[in-house]
Amino acid sequence: MSKASPCYSNRFASLSNTFFTAVSPQPLENTRWVSWNASLAAQFGLPDQAPIGELKQQLSGELSHPQFMPLAMKYAGHQFGVYNPELGDGRGLLLCELKNKQGKIFDVHLKGAGLTPYSRMGDGRAVLRSTIREYLCSEAMAGLGIATTRALGMLASDSPVYREKQEQGALLLRMAESHIRFGHFEHFFYTNQLSELKLLADKVIEWYWPELAEAEQSYAAMFEQVVDNTALMIAQWQAIGFCHGVMNTDNMSILGQTFDYGPFAFLDDYDASYICNHSDYQGRYAFNQQPRIALWNLSALGHALSPLIDKAQIEAALAQFEPRLQQYYSQQMRAKLGLHNKLEQDGELFVMLFDLLEQHKPDYTRFMRDLSNIDRHGSQPVIDLFIDRDAAKVWLDLYLARCELEVDEDEQIVTAAIRCEAMRANNPKYVLRNYLLQLAIDKAEQGDYSDVEQLARVLVTPFDEQPHMEELAKLPPEWGKGMEISCSS
Repeated sequence: MSKASPCYSNRFASLSNTFFTAVSPQPLENTRWVSWNASLAAQFGLPDQAPIGELKQQLSGELSHPQFMPLAMKYAGHQFGVYNPELGDGRGLLLCELKNKQGKIFDVHLKGAGLTPYSRMGDGRAVLRSTIREYLCSEAMAGLGIATTRALGMLASDSPVYREKQEQGALLLRMAESHIRFGHFEHFFYTNQLSELKLLADKVIEWYWPELAEAEQSYAAMFEQVVDNTALMIAQWQAIGFCHGVMNTDNMSILGQTFDYGPFAFLDDYDASYICNHSDYQGRYAFNQQPRIALWNLSALGHALSPLIDKAQIEAALAQFEPRLQQYYSQQMRAKLGLHNKLEQDGELFVMLFDLLEQHKPDYTRFMRDLSNIDRHGSQPVIDLFIDRDAAKVWLDLYLARCELEVDEDEQIVTAAIRCEAMRANNPKYVLRNYLLQLAIDKAEQGDYSDVEQLARVLVTPFDEQPHMEELAKLPPEWGKGMEISCSS
């Protein structure tokens, strides 16, 4: 490595071995880059071209790095509401930390690195299919402005991995401000390791919210911050139409960032009860259940923190979740609809809108985008999304009449052009639809990564028109709507 190479660290490795197990990556055969995230790499002083030679071997686990301290974290969690103590990093390793040019520290995590003590019945591997899904969706969420993990890149290999069929083993270089999950605290609480529980809380405050150390009740303040960050994340998911699919407590980031992409989906036809995970037989993680499950998960975290925080303070923090969620969601939806002034009739207009969407099920992303383009294309494209055009026109007339009451800070009427321009910055033209992902995966499994690269480029700026990419903004074919995705990866 040259003298200009980034400086690596690993704060988590400074903790005792009750928090993790040191594990060396198990290399895959003939690894090659599927994609390298040049813009993200630049933030860390890494090459803008996919690295080759020694650096590539170190990042893929083929060669040890003197500053890397690879480890598998130990945690627990509630999976589909049932507590499971036997969890941990079963197929990924925290390699190191890396500081970006703004001085913020990120974990570098190698997903698919092989067996660990927490692999249970698994093989410690990730397949190309799921690796592409996580890579592209984390980029999509970043482009949408939703807090998320990212990825430096991903690699395919010749190593076979067996799921429902034989697939290609793959690696993902995940970047996250933290890999600490709700389940970390649950592990130490349920095993009665209370000194470790306290130490972990202290480290979360020290590493991520040092200003909270000065609070009179720093642990309560930390929990309040987790509640608030989670409320914002869920509000953003609901507003954009994102379904996570498997909101177990071990998949919940302590920082309130979208984490562990598995059977996710963006809504196609609007269906509030949409279930994207084909293993979710009872609909626990349906789209409209995400706010309730987030509160359930926060309650589980609060219970795990009860040795550090008074019950009354935990309950007070949890009581703030729904008001904060409603506040953030209202802000998101008002921005999407261009209605920043609060008027008495707005509540009824919103209720009518979601009744209309639920009853007639237009494409959610296209509906919101066409509504943003009324100044350019008129109202007919919006109406044409509905079989019952009369019902759509009734709501649209009420909405447009309401828009005429919108005024700016100088009490001047907001013109349609100004309103719609602002709306287009909040209603994406492009989202990562599952059928587009599947087409990209099918080609990638044959060695053609062009669709993966194309989607990665488009999703960086999903609100822009990008006229040469119109094909990716089309409505999905019938076979591609409402796809259910497997958890297996």
